[in-house]
Amino acid sequence: MKYQKPTINRVDFALASKYGSPLKSQKIKSSIDGVSVNELTKEYGSPLFVFSQRAIEEKYNELHEAFSSRYPDVQFWWSYKTNYLDAICQVFHNLGSKAEVVSEFEYQKARRLGIEGKDIIFNGPYKQKEFLKQAALEGAKIHIDHLYEINDLEDVADEIGQEIKVAIRCNMDTGIYPQWSRFGFNIDNGEAYEAIKRIYEGKKLILTGLHSHIGTFMLNANAYGQETKKLIELKNRVEEEFGYNIEYIDIGGGFASKSRLKGVYQAPEVIVPSADEYAEAITNAIFEHNKGNLPKLFLETGRALIDEAGYLLSSVFASKRMPDGKKSYIIDAGVNLLYTSFWYNFDIMLDKRYEGINEPSQINGPLCMNIDIIAENIMLPPLDRESVLTIWPAGAYSVTQAMQFIRYKPSIVLIDKESKVHLIKDADDLEYIVEKEHMPEVLK
Repeated sequence: MKYQKPTINRVDFALASKYGSPLKSQKIKSSIDGVSVNELTKEYGSPLFVFSQRAIEEKYNELHEAFSSRYPDVQFWWSYKTNYLDAICQVFHNLGSKAEVVSEFEYQKARRLGIEGKDIIFNGPYKQKEFLKQAALEGAKIHIDHLYEINDLEDVADEIGQEIKVAIRCNMDTGIYPQWSRFGFNIDNGEAYEAIKRIYEGKKLILTGLHSHIGTFMLNANAYGQETKKLIELKNRVEEEFGYNIEYIDIGGGFASKSRLKGVYQAPEVIVPSADEYAEAITNAIFEHNKGNLPKLFLETGRALIDEAGYLLSSVFASKRMPDGKKSYIIDAGVNLLYTSFWYNFDIMLDKRYEGINEPSQINGPLCMNIDIIAENIMLPPLDRESVLTIWPAGAYSVTQAMQFIRYKPSIVLIDKESKVHLIKDADDLEYIVEKEHMPEVLK
């Protein structure tokens, strides 16, 4: 056996329970969809993002069934900001999801994938006039965020010589705090109604939809019931007063995944609402409060559909003993790849069972930054150099928020439903990083 220098650590035996002692329990993940994690890192390098097509489709079908079984006209719109890799977006589009984007970059990415303008929702607080014009000409669903955007769209309507169909984004009090009041027009103080009145009086835009997004990682399904009720009541009012036909309401996204939010000590299986609970709250509110024709129901779900389908594989590079006696493991993936580690406690699983007793440990990334901590307090056995750790769930926002900081960003693979592995993005290299740089002649 490998020699381990003896240390003395305080053990809190209150941690032990009928489920076993934390001194011996280990979470093991030796493969993903039948593919060895060790073989994956040997073939594609470490660190490595891995996505499971099977997990994506299972989650999509679960959520879609929950809504479509309760409501006659439901459409999912894949949230590009959650994960805009071409292959991931294409999986969702193949399943029937359309595109929801929040920038011209994401709009162009959707169009590059062959998504027509009419199948794109264009959200966000910053839409330059030239891209509003493109979106209007291509029939995209433009969701207005502020009064300046109304003015810009009226200018665009004059330029192209036609009325433009639009929706507005609303915010409101649903009992969730902090309230997401930065985006759109407030319903409770009448701002949303006044914005719609302004659109009506301008005679250049036609209101066809209402939208709200009340937050992220929402653990209270009833908040969506309150959101939907207020959107439907506004729909009823503006249809009666202005003669509009509100074709759809968009309740946004924000559904929680099975990730463990820091500061919340109950298991995700206990506190995260089911797909049926979200669907029941939303559809019941429509049926209870709607007057006239039923609107189409749009959802922009991102996190709940992709988070649990994504993994980050990382290898142990070194270990050291901290002054407080805690073991520190240095791995090759840091907060540059897992920005979300500031909010979530990931499941960290070992590639095999290791001999030895668990001890209080810390997992640090490779960055020369003191904040580069993936797990601050975790019980681990003695790990070998090159031991492969599977960090999960890592499918939502990890790729889109990953930073080119100190280390190159890694390769990304997709495992299809037949357990075949596909490289969907190469690792960055120096040539790629400096491609857009220019050296002034005076410095040469």
